[in-house]
Amino acid sequence: MASAAPSPDPDTAARQRWMRVLSLAPVDRLEAAWRDVSDPPVPRTARPPEIGTAMVTGRAGGTGARFNLGEMTLTRCAVAIDGADGATRVGHGAVAGRASRHAELAALFDALLQDPARRDELTKAVIEPLAAFLEERRCDESRQAAASRVDFFTMVRGE
Repeated sequence: MASAAPSPDPDTAARQRWMRVLSLAPVDRLEAAWRDVSDPPVPRTARPPEIGTAMVTGRAGGTGARFNLGEMTLTRCAVAIDGADGATRVGHGAVAGRASRHAELAALFDALLQDPARRDELTKAVIEPLAAFLEERRCDESRQAAASRVDFFTMVRGE
């Protein structure tokens, strides 16, 4: 009998959330947020932005057997920063497409958010507004799709 996968610890879940938000956020909003960071650290490049491909898999109906859907282009980057406490934190960014600056900004924010002294401030100032923007955009897209929905039906001709 298979057991359910253990739920991630709160730090892992929080990091997964901010990594998702950073990877989906528009780069212009990340640039603006980076300009507003107080006392920005000087990053060291651990892995410069590099463009590659990843295999995307799918499941029929979301529950069937996995199959290879195709490849997608992605950009990844890693940076290291030194915190005020002397600890070095490595941030990672991975975004869809060929977006070097976007991946770099995502990595910078990931590294900053790993610092407990800055996490709450950055979550409130950067992650929460970006998450709200992404949710609003998702709702707008859903409304537009619903407005153009066509319901097909079959009429049985009299017998």
